[in-house]
Amino acid sequence: MNKLVSKLLIRSLFVCLLSLVTARPNEYDAVAETRSFSTEVKEDGSYQYQYDTTNGIAAQESGIGGHYASGSAAYYAPDGQLITLSYTADDNGFHPSGNHLPTPPPVPNAILKALEYIRTHSNEEERQGAIENKQQTKLAIRYRQ
Repeated sequence: MNKLVSKLLIRSLFVCLLSLVTARPNEYDAVAETRSFSTEVKEDGSYQYQYDTTNGIAAQESGIGGHYASGSAAYYAPDGQLITLSYTADDNGFHPSGNHLPTPPPVPNAILKALEYIRTHSNEEERQGAIENKQQTKLAIRYRQ
């Protein structure tokens, strides 16, 4: 089994287990039953699965083994909030999205300005550095003579 297929399967299992483990255990969860479950694997490597339970856990995924996968999972958090995770997985990695996922803070304006300055002035500085190097080389050659 190639690495990408292994990664996709591991990530799929992670999402499924996450939806099961993080659901609040209570009497309702203890008696939860599977409402529906379907799975299909084709000879060309494509597949799909879907399931949902009576306590609000649901997941689905489809893809082409070793190349691409997309899916979603949903469950209720202990505070009663519905958590929904959507994702894709491809050659560029695993890409989850959901309102419950943390997001990075915004980039400060000073950093944005510095990056813009670097982007617009890097060639000038490289040229200036090259000119200075030529001048230093000429001086070194004159000194040796």
